[in-house]
Amino acid sequence: MKNRILHLKPVAYSDLNAEILAHLNKYKSDNTEIEIRNLSCGPSHLEYLYYQAVAEVEILREIRQAERDGFAAAMIGCFDDPGLFTAREISQDLLVTAAAESSVFLAATLGDRFSVIVGRDKWIPQMRDLICRYGLRDKLASFRSIGLGVLELQQDKQETADRIRREIENAIVLDKAEVIILGCTMQYGFFEILQEEYQIPIIDAMLANLKYTEHLLEVKQKTGWTFSRRGMYERPPDQEMADWSLI
Repeated sequence: MKNRILHLKPVAYSDLNAEILAHLNKYKSDNTEIEIRNLSCGPSHLEYLYYQAVAEVEILREIRQAERDGFAAAMIGCFDDPGLFTAREISQDLLVTAAAESSVFLAATLGDRFSVIVGRDKWIPQMRDLICRYGLRDKLASFRSIGLGVLELQQDKQETADRIRREIENAIVLDKAEVIILGCTMQYGFFEILQEEYQIPIIDAMLANLKYTEHLLEVKQKTGWTFSRRGMYERPPDQEMADWSLI
């Protein structure tokens, strides 16, 4: 039986869905089946906190729908991990993951310190706070910005790759990074050639999310280990949510 995994694009456009699906399918396990969905309404990128706040309601709606549709897991495809903790709280049996958490835990295992290549300086404070929340502040060597917005990252791939190269070199030489994270899911497709060039792990956040999800699914199926419902992920009472028209 295949594990059905939803890759949720937390934005309201379907461009590149087929390309992203092909990218994920290239690296998925044999028993994984992936579907891509995007939001039906909302912003086209989440570079601003306001956009993330607006999108979160739609993200949670899609997470609830994914559970009703029988998915084993849902991946939130944004390096800001929007709605991740809330989605875990309201899920019942659905495994929910997101790109930053998956990437930084993997990077922290593969080397002493990692650097994150971001699109714009605007993203850095929130991402730094997120890494600190994950307990990995001491593993963070640096953030390096390439000066491109989310919607620009796949427009001129050669230009994007050249800018990433420049900041990888800075991260390695100046910041002593041993692992590089491409800190936006829309930086997908660049890691293989860059990893060959620099001979260190270059983490594609979209693929890190996929492999982390597959790992957690196997752990859950083999051992029963999944998100604790004691404390942070305690689920709101169904009757209360129903009374308030929240489900």
